[in-house]
Amino acid sequence: MSCVLVVGSANVDFTLALERLPEPGETVSEGTLLVARGGKGANQAVAARRLGAEVRLIGCVGDDASGREVRAALAEEGIGVAGIASTAQAPTGTALILVDRAGRNQIGVAPGANRALTVAHVHARGEDFAWAEVVVASCEIPLECVAAALELARRHGATTILNPAPVPRAPIERLDLVDYLTPNAGEAARLSGAAGEEAAADALVARGAGTVIVTLGAAGALARGRVGTHRVPGVKVDAVDTTAAGDAFNGALAVALAERRDVGSALRFANAAAALACTKRGAQPSLPTRAEVER
Repeated sequence: MSCVLVVGSANVDFTLALERLPEPGETVSEGTLLVARGGKGANQAVAARRLGAEVRLIGCVGDDASGREVRAALAEEGIGVAGIASTAQAPTGTALILVDRAGRNQIGVAPGANRALTVAHVHARGEDFAWAEVVVASCEIPLECVAAALELARRHGATTILNPAPVPRAPIERLDLVDYLTPNAGEAARLSGAAGEEAAADALVARGAGTVIVTLGAAGALARGRVGTHRVPGVKVDAVDTTAAGDAFNGALAVALAERRDVGSALRFANAAAALACTKRGAQPSLPTRAEVER
């Protein structure tokens, strides 16, 4: 079985489904509420686990009821949670998500305990990095923890994936430690300063990333870099909520790379997982199983 280590955030999500997204200063009523678990790290870990990998998560939750619930739910999925620290200094991360009838969303996050993850804690999990075939990191945790994770992964010979989301205010250092950088089109433009996904990908490869995979939503995905150029089309679905589609993509990509698939096959597998995640409400509730993706 493939071994995937995720270093990232864990949140509680409050998702409100509305007829349409509100304008500034406007209240839109008659919504329905879904309370579930989210956070990019936890979502990516659940995605990879449901697709058949052995998965461990390194992160930080609050020493509160939400943190205990998050940890218990991840353990129930079969994810290794020994690397999840808890802190009394901040509450468990919380996301407020508005989703309209077309599946488009607006998200606000209070990172809370996710910002309390330390480089010392990441370094203390060296055995996890030695175990992993693929290490996935994202940017809802301190950037110095992301860099530490990439360095440890490289030292132990693991393949690295960095999902540069949300794009941080500070520049992302050490792209030379990233085998696969996975921005969406907007993130690629902001990170590179270049217009168009191909130009943006090329600019990020020039800054050190091995391969840049730009996710393009319904239009599929584009890979440029060390593996050459690959473009795969999107999978047509009736989208009800796009929350966690990117996390499904990254979790599936990690599994496919751990299974030594070629890039074209890995992109198709990840695309299918992301498309299926758009067909259900919520973050983790929407993440598909292996059988669903293969079908």
